[in-house]
Amino acid sequence: MRGKDLETGEFLSPSRSQQRREALEVLDLARQLSEMTAQQVARLPVPERLVPHIDETRRITSHGAHKRQLQFLAKQMRREDDETLDAIRDALDVNGQAARVEAAMLHRAEAWRERLMADGDAALTELLDTYPHADRQHLRQLARNAHEERLKNKAPHAFRELFRELRELFASADGAVDGESDSLDEDA
Repeated sequence: MRGKDLETGEFLSPSRSQQRREALEVLDLARQLSEMTAQQVARLPVPERLVPHIDETRRITSHGAHKRQLQFLAKQMRREDDETLDAIRDALDVNGQAARVEAAMLHRAEAWRERLMADGDAALTELLDTYPHADRQHLRQLARNAHEERLKNKAPHAFRELFRELRELFASADGAVDGESDSLDEDA
């Protein structure tokens, strides 16, 4: 029985219906996680203690056993705090904050790649002013090779490698200084 506060008349805990709705939401989240690959789960903010349970749920194929393991995974997830579950939901949500930040970083890397290929050393100097820990020689070489690949209609190996390097550079810098990266996005 829920109980009521005698002074205010308010209920002291959520109703059983509300508790069931919340449990079903966590079960649905557990189902989503179990349908993902290990690499996809690794990119999410999933606590390490849940990863073996997710792997086990993915491994079991028998319908009844899979259903029991899925319920067990949901039970383990309900033991986590709400912030953790909200972070996982946000990372899974296509319109979530994490997805928007990732998309912005990819657009920034793409814009810098085009600038490095078009402007050469001038753009590289500007990039190094912003990110002084970047490898000047490697970025210059990748930008030149990507430009040559484009001119000669070759396979875009350096083009892709330059993008990867820029993405890693921005990810490491954004991880170190979150507040400063917002003002830098406007320059790109």
